[in-house]
Amino acid sequence: MVVKFPFKSGRRARNIRHVAVLLGGLALAACARAPAPVAFHDPDEAQNRGIHAFNLALDRAIVGPGASGYTNALPDPVERGISNVADTLDLPGDILNNLLQLRLGNAAENTLRLAVNLTAGLAGVVDVATVLGVPKKKTDFGETLHVWGAEEGAYVVLPVLGPSTTRDTVGSLVDLALNPLRFALPAREATYATAFKYASRLGDRGRYSDTLDSILYDSADGYAQARLLYLQNRRFELGQVAPDDAAAYDPYEDPYGQ
Repeated sequence: MVVKFPFKSGRRARNIRHVAVLLGGLALAACARAPAPVAFHDPDEAQNRGIHAFNLALDRAIVGPGASGYTNALPDPVERGISNVADTLDLPGDILNNLLQLRLGNAAENTLRLAVNLTAGLAGVVDVATVLGVPKKKTDFGETLHVWGAEEGAYVVLPVLGPSTTRDTVGSLVDLALNPLRFALPAREATYATAFKYASRLGDRGRYSDTLDSILYDSADGYAQARLLYLQNRRFELGQVAPDDAAAYDPYEDPYGQ
């Protein structure tokens, strides 16, 4: 059986060339992991604080109330189903980054997870894979750059998206550009997929509202607290710090869709 993808051959060739360039970079930088940072580098703190204040105002006026209304309006099973679909839609990008990192075992597990949830999980609505012992191996191109040896860079606060670093900002842009769903789905379906992902993030903001509000609004210096927790959590995800030294939760991950 021949599977046809809904994009033109010229576009497909360009996409293949882009991936080939990335693979070439991986071959050159394999096993060249960046050293673990010992502190934070925030040369643009004044600008970052201004963006942080903007994000807080946006959260207070729109995101927080919207998340509260979303979680109150939807029954828990419906909200969980939307979150499961969003997680399933992330898997093709995770698999691509697993391959670029040469973590073939993780790529195989995520591929199995995708197949199980798309079939037995009713197109991803039910997370059957986790029940069967196949957890998600979440990753992104920021981690791929880390595996290739790119340094963390400066701490950055992005409008709407919240805390990041120079490396992770580049990674987010590449993840957006090379998201396999952009090439495998027609425009309408791709829009629906994006809507599911944003709805899931809104649900996360509502679900963790007490903890988030405490960090964002009740801290003596919410900016410094967010910076500390974000960098500790991210470095823990990348295996750069011990679990006892890392924050278990990223305060901006949910409200701003990181």
